[in-house]
Amino acid sequence: MKSLVLFAIIFGTGCSLTAAIMFNLEPNTQKCLRDEMQAHQLVLGEYEISDAPGQKIDYVIRDSKGHILSQKESIGKGKFSFTSEFFENFEICFISRVPQHQRGVVQEVSLSTKKGIDTKSYEGIGEAAKLKPLEVDLKRLEDLSDSIVQDFVHMRKQEEEMRDTNESTNNRVLFFSIFSMCCLLGLATWQVLYLRRFFKAKKLIE
Repeated sequence: MKSLVLFAIIFGTGCSLTAAIMFNLEPNTQKCLRDEMQAHQLVLGEYEISDAPGQKIDYVIRDSKGHILSQKESIGKGKFSFTSEFFENFEICFISRVPQHQRGVVQEVSLSTKKGIDTKSYEGIGEAAKLKPLEVDLKRLEDLSDSIVQDFVHMRKQEEEMRDTNESTNNRVLFFSIFSMCCLLGLATWQVLYLRRFFKAKKLIE
């Protein structure tokens, strides 16, 4: 039992949904980062921008359809959160704005995001429900298992959609090939008959 719990904890640590990144943003440019989220999955983010007098940075988060999930102007340090009703690819863009009369400098952007079970505070849940540390760990593992199952269900659904698309494409290619062959055979037959009539008219053949 202990070995199973230990393996699950190690596996859960490897499947963490936390991502942190740091990059430089040139003046009057924008940089976008893309990721995906499950349906009804909460995404939390925390950012910090290096200070540069006179310069401003905005952020905007959009889904694959262009809908704005979150945005804020003149950011420095803060947090954001958003969710979606469907499986989505989202995009986080940081936009630098520098006045025309000012020479801009490169700013450093630090971004950390969490999704799914990483957004839950299991310590707070344990204290509220008066759970023991082992029970809190089991609760975390239960949520992790549910998350993994949902990921596998989504992967299976994607595989089915890709298989259906491949089968549909194969059928269309097959029908197009048959149609092309019929057109070529028809054209070849017409050419033979036309040339035969032409040569007969010229009395080159009987």
